Amino acid sequence: MKDRKRRGNRITRVTTRQGDGGLSRLADGQQLPKTAPVFVAMGDVDELNSQVGALLTEVADDGLAALLREVQQQLFDLGAHLATGGQTAAPVPERIESQTEAMNAALPPLAEFVLPGGTRAGAAAHVCRAVCRRAERSLWGADSQAGGRYLNRLSDFLFVLARALNAGEALPEDLWRGV
Repeated sequence: MKDRKRRGNRITRVTTRQGDGGLSRLADGQQLPKTAPVFVAMGDVDELNSQVGALLTEVADDGLAALLREVQQQLFDLGAHLATGGQTAAPVPERIESQTEAMNAALPPLAEFVLPGGTRAGAAAHVCRAVCRRAERSLWGADSQAGGRYLNRLSDFLFVLARALNAGEALPEDLWRGV
């Protein structure tokens, strides 16, 4: 709250009507069609952040919840990176990568692909993973290498998180039967 008062109100109006003609502005002032790759990527990152918020409602572990809130902050940072044409830093993947490795080390090795599902929390993590993969493709389409690297690692994290959440409830994984 202290930061909000110091910075002033960033959002003074929600309805501006400025985008009614199919154009929108980036934070750097550049005006582009709403269908421009950068806006598609920003929308996919926003959707991912919303899905992570929904996942948070299903996670009881305080440590995992804190990590997911950190991911939400990083996704906002990624949106800022896109909106400013790279003038703000994209999140770095190293912390999420180390968390993924630590969680994965505690899980049984995989012999086959895992079908998405399981517990409510595990299924929500799988949805986040799928949305993350789409957001990653959008970022590459918007030519954001730094953001693409982060989302690539984040989707790995979300996959391992889904497995860990299901394993925490002693739910056996449904595996793809193969062809």
